Amino acid sequence: MAPTTSAVARALERIERLDPALHAFIEVWPDEALAREREAVARRLPLGGLPFAVKGPSGIRSYAARRLIAAGGVPVGATSVPGPGTVWQTWGQGAHGRTVNPWRADRTPGGSSAGSAVAVAAGMAEAATGSDGAGSVRIPAAWCGVFGLKTTNGLLPSPDRTGLASAGVFARSAAAAEPYLRQVLGGGGAPDDAPARLPAPLPLPAVYSEGLGFAAVDPGVAAVVRAAVDRLVAAGTVRLLDRDAGLLDPAGAWTAVRGGASDAPEAVRVRRTNDERLEALLLGGALLLTPTTPNRPHGHQGPGSRYSTALTWAFNLSGHPAASLPAGFTGDGCPVGLQVVAPRGADLGLLAAARAMEDALPAAPPPPLRGSR
Repeated sequence: MAPTTSAVARALERIERLDPALHAFIEVWPDEALAREREAVARRLPLGGLPFAVKGPSGIRSYAARRLIAAGGVPVGATSVPGPGTVWQTWGQGAHGRTVNPWRADRTPGGSSAGSAVAVAAGMAEAATGSDGAGSVRIPAAWCGVFGLKTTNGLLPSPDRTGLASAGVFARSAAAAEPYLRQVLGGGGAPDDAPARLPAPLPLPAVYSEGLGFAAVDPGVAAVVRAAVDRLVAAGTVRLLDRDAGLLDPAGAWTAVRGGASDAPEAVRVRRTNDERLEALLLGGALLLTPTTPNRPHGHQGPGSRYSTALTWAFNLSGHPAASLPAGFTGDGCPVGLQVVAPRGADLGLLAAARAMEDALPAAPPPPLRGSR
């Protein structure tokens, strides 16, 4: 019988074979990864040598990466982020060229955690770290057809002094993300082998909003997400509530906070109003469902006039945990994400809700990669 190939060896083999076309990595660490895997297995650490990727050149020093390594996760490499001087952030620059969407090479994978999403979608890592200051985990998760979760702002250490960015994780599914997220969150007060608890019995109370009262959503994207929500309702997973999901457009407030003017009167007004409306929306542990992005993946030349962040950055301002689940595909083969928002601090409850939802939705297929087997 042929010896079983280790998870890290399989990941490294796929990186070597697939990344020359995808450009998801800026660095790969094969020797160190194999050595870490042997140690993790020998010490019987919780993650047992499962391979993950880290976002960008400083990702290996992040709090999340350190927690994962301590639990026996194995970093196989650093993934691409936007290049210097980039005025829009939904792309990545790998070691040998621009990062491409694994579903359509003529489209961007999203960003700024571009390479992390591509690495997971292509099976070059079991999971990947990310950071999300405006949608930088959820947008590439949506556009690459994988699961991505932004944690509650302030729950984990972050180098972002504005408070907008928080740590996130990518995996092929919410179920696959759970072991990694538990280790990063320190177990969340539950045993390591206990499943994350649902925020409420099924069906889960939820509010659906196509555009949060201000965003214009591509009809193709809206149709895919609405069909996914209807399927969740029909399966008895979700029960829709009749609550007004209208928020104020957070664009100006987000820009002010990012620029250091968090006390600007208009930014304060928008944040206070949206916080009050979100508190009413999520009352009793309800969830908020929206498309993750108003648009489908754009070309490598740029996003045009539509903000890909229109539906995500409100929750960087408010601090709520939010995830993107694969919802389906537009007619031209672009993945679409369903965004799920939960009350602050309910990160493991959000994960459990996402697991219940993905059980009721069609399993996301792997991308049709050239040279994949």
